[in-house]
Amino acid sequence: MLFLTFFIGIILNAMGYIPPGNINLTVAQLAINKGMRQVWYFILSFSCVEVFFTFGMMRFARWAMSDINPNEAVSEVRLGTLVDCFMIVMFLVMGTITWKNRKKVPKTSNKKEDKRSGSMLYGLILGVLNPVQIPFWLFFGNYVILHQWIETDYLSLVIFSLGSGVGSSLALYLYAHFATYIQEKFALSSLLINKSIAIFLFALAAYLVVKQAIVML
Repeated sequence: MLFLTFFIGIILNAMGYIPPGNINLTVAQLAINKGMRQVWYFILSFSCVEVFFTFGMMRFARWAMSDINPNEAVSEVRLGTLVDCFMIVMFLVMGTITWKNRKKVPKTSNKKEDKRSGSMLYGLILGVLNPVQIPFWLFFGNYVILHQWIETDYLSLVIFSLGSGVGSSLALYLYAHFATYIQEKFALSSLLINKSIAIFLFALAAYLVVKQAIVML
């Protein structure tokens, strides 16, 4: 049962990182601009935060879904709107930074320290500032609990959370590997890829703005 719990954690969280978003696009950009070693530092630190975050959200999920409506107003503003507004700001900031740095020549370091602290800190920050995971776990966490796919004792939730960390690591590694493969296969320049990532981040921000405008009408 614990192995199944671990496996469900891997699959569920890996699926959450399949759609393009700020995390996997950041990993793709790191892979192209700084190399796979920096990607591993980022992924390891990000996944550590993910494990703790998942455990907390799973403990919170059943109570939250029974007592909190995602469409509930918080000071006259829907919870979903607050999350979307935060993501709009994040997409715009990350898109702007990517666009401004689009012409920088990719640098890889063979030094022992390899600037790992920067990538690890970046992973920790984005692991904490990842509000999209809140509605994700509120829904899927409650779903797997209600359907009794996992138990809710501490050991089971720890195993599930470890699985979610492994799942995010695998999904993000595949994104990074795919990004480098595409670059090498089609001989794409880092300038073109950085511009594409920036434009996509701006497009995601625009989508959320339009979505909220439609909701408010």
